[in-house]
Amino acid sequence: MAGSDGATRARLERKARAAPAQGPVISGSGDRCAPIYAAGSGLPVRINHNVGGAQETVRSRSLARRLPRWLRRLLLRFEAAIEDSVASFAASLPEGTRVLDAGAGECTYAGWFRRQHYVGVDMAVGDPGWDYSRLDVIADLEALPFPDGCFGACLNIVTLEHVRDPLRVLRELARILAPGGRLLLVAPQEWEVHQAPRDYYRFTRYGLGYLLEQAGLQVVSLRAAGGLFCVLARRLLNALQLLPLPLRLLAVWVVLPASLLASLLDGLDRERNFTLGYICIAARSCV
Repeated sequence: MAGSDGATRARLERKARAAPAQGPVISGSGDRCAPIYAAGSGLPVRINHNVGGAQETVRSRSLARRLPRWLRRLLLRFEAAIEDSVASFAASLPEGTRVLDAGAGECTYAGWFRRQHYVGVDMAVGDPGWDYSRLDVIADLEALPFPDGCFGACLNIVTLEHVRDPLRVLRELARILAPGGRLLLVAPQEWEVHQAPRDYYRFTRYGLGYLLEQAGLQVVSLRAAGGLFCVLARRLLNALQLLPLPLRLLAVWVVLPASLLASLLDGLDRERNFTLGYICIAARSCV
């Protein structure tokens, strides 16, 4: 894993060095954000200017290809909730708002922010199978290379569990947000281990509230993305992954209907103490 991560990072840095010097990540007159250029001296690396359309947000891409969208959204309610939250968040932002996607990975959500100035930053070490070439900046989320108050909005989608010091990262996000700037945060609670060995934490609503408060951010909304039956639906789909292929092809005819039924029953869980994760909007104080 470590060797693949290093190779991916080295490839991106070689690409950046070979390219002509790029303009600043944040452009326009009167910007308080310092320009970040392609560089090989340990500085964050500017990769490219352009972002394409939105990619699939579901994690099971084979499932995404085979099922109609409405059915995929029922089976993968957590991913659908994330997608809807990102779309709503983007629609709420004024045109031209500077948006930082902290932990952008493959820049899956860039397509929702065509009206804004989207910047994707990541360490590019999470998954050796991912394509990180669309990133704007390679940097550690615990030490972001941007001045205070540089962005009007920020995303942190299913990333906080992968950093060793979540509070430090949230303080960095609070620092780079302008007064009144908002953060869309999605964090898991009952998820399987993923992107090992960089999978450190799971969060309750109370833990997230505490961390955000300590970081200097005010919680605007915090909700569970589904309840117990959504967890059961997801675990049934996870079980398919453990079966050998011939048995999986048979089991899918039992597991998919059962998973769909569980998802449809999720409204019965009003308390949402069992959930795949939480979706939160937080804001930096205007003072």
